[in-house]
Amino acid sequence: MAKAGDKSGSRVKKGLKRKATAEEPQETAVAEDGATESGVQPPKAAAFPPGFSISEIKNKQRRHLMFTRWKQQQRKEKLAIKKKLKKEREALGDKAPPKPIPKTIDNQRVYDETVVDPNDEEVAYDEATDEFASYFNRQTSPKILITTSDRPHGRTVRLCEQLSTVIPNSHVYYRRGLALKKIIPQCISRDFTDLIVINEDRKTPNGLILSHLPNGPTAHFKMSSVRLRKEIKRRGKDPTEHIPEIILNNFTTRLGHSVGRMFASLFPHNPQFIGRQVATFHNQRDYIFFRFHRYIFRSEKKVGIQELGPRFTLKLRSLQKGTFDSKYGEYEWVHKPREMDTNRRKFHL
Repeated sequence: MAKAGDKSGSRVKKGLKRKATAEEPQETAVAEDGATESGVQPPKAAAFPPGFSISEIKNKQRRHLMFTRWKQQQRKEKLAIKKKLKKEREALGDKAPPKPIPKTIDNQRVYDETVVDPNDEEVAYDEATDEFASYFNRQTSPKILITTSDRPHGRTVRLCEQLSTVIPNSHVYYRRGLALKKIIPQCISRDFTDLIVINEDRKTPNGLILSHLPNGPTAHFKMSSVRLRKEIKRRGKDPTEHIPEIILNNFTTRLGHSVGRMFASLFPHNPQFIGRQVATFHNQRDYIFFRFHRYIFRSEKKVGIQELGPRFTLKLRSLQKGTFDSKYGEYEWVHKPREMDTNRRKFHL
């Protein structure tokens, strides 16, 4: 009987221990959520230990949940630091230190020896004697021929027609099976100064060849992100026949300088400001973004702009001396991805 009593007593003690251990986490959870009776918040434990790695969690749902919590925690810490710095700057007033410049790929660019110095005598001599000197000396006025690849589809044809409304004194002709080597002499005999060829693949424009006549150079671009006028949201009315202004941004190297001069030679010298139209070639990380806008002065400080279209993005593939010659042409520069794209902070334009 005594042995049976001892066993029953030990079972009761074990049951009480289990209840106590089950109630302990609930009490600690309540203590963590609310304040203690004394009104002092207990110190919170770190949500993620130093050696914790979310990728080690095997369960996908649990891993996703922990990742979202980790992102929320990072966001809260970043916001708290931002608020603290703002209070410090307000307290210091005029004596506050200047804001740090954020690090970007653009301002961390690798130094390039070919960056153009506007006061360089060698650059000035090259500009005075290159193929575009007659245009910049106002001896010739631009006359552009725009054509396509063989048997173009509707999207490419519409892009050519819309480009002809952007570039003054431009004419659209269809290839009809003619080779470029036969088209170029005809263009020179009819006093065209530039030839633009838009290539396509799978009914989508994917390439642009720009050849300056009669002596070159010829640039080949990859074309992407093409948007026609109907595809642009909140676009303005169709452009007028006024000569637009032209903006060239960030063409800093010798190669970029020559490419920028090629684009500049497409437009006449004297823009008609009454039309309030601007064609922009913006170079960023070797991608050239083309936009066409109309602007309006709302007040002395505010200006409103309205995109007219079309828009597209270009990336230089090669620059060739002389007119187009795919077999025997001499190339000044060719893009080689495996050799040139090893560093994200190195740009060529």
